[in-house]
Amino acid sequence: GGVTSYRDLARVIADRIVSNVASVTVEARPGGARTSVTLHVADEDMGKLIGKTGRNIEAIRAVVRAAGLRHHQRVQVELKDLR
Repeated sequence: GGVTSYRDLARVIADRIVSNVASVTVEARPGGARTSVTLHVADEDMGKLIGKTGRNIEAIRAVVRAAGLRHHQRVQVELKDLR
């Protein structure tokens, strides 16, 4: 389980969505029962990562949340807006 696996999971999915894989960074901050995972991507990939009507980011959130549930963790995925 652990925090690194949530970070890796979010990263693997993000890497498949964006064009600029080199600029993807993922931070995971454990906070007791709540872990927060923040995704940073290149500006030009922001729209792709979010997807039409937020479909992609919702999918990432669902997968990471589901992984968290297995370990009784609430994991929240956020986007870092660099603008």
